[in-house]
Amino acid sequence: MCTRLLLVMFTLVGGAILMTGNAQAEQNTAIYLAAGSPAENTERNVRDKQGTTLTPEDQKETKSDVKVTAKIRKAVVADKSFSVDAKNIKIITRNGIVTLRGPVESEAENLKLQQIATQTHGVVKVNNQLEIKAP
Repeated sequence: MCTRLLLVMFTLVGGAILMTGNAQAEQNTAIYLAAGSPAENTERNVRDKQGTTLTPEDQKETKSDVKVTAKIRKAVVADKSFSVDAKNIKIITRNGIVTLRGPVESEAENLKLQQIATQTHGVVKVNNQLEIKAP
């Protein structure tokens, strides 16, 4: 009985060590890949936390601002020509002023998104902060 208990404990401890080693290796690989990846956006995240740029949390909750943002988002999502990035841009409306932020694939997408926002009823001004992704 004692030998059996020791064997079970040894197996459990050994399995835990192996799983921890694998998890650590996978975690290190993920960090290594992200550091050289164009998707790595730590600098942007730091910029957003400093409060110098608008984020979706800055969206006004007035009926008119929410309505404007919803109309623009609906038009963007309905347009099948947009890339996934373009469909996921940040749209922030404050007192009728719309800020567009995020990466887009091309200058054509940038201009088309700005045009949609500008032509939306209730928009006073468009602040285009879209970034064209490097090829």
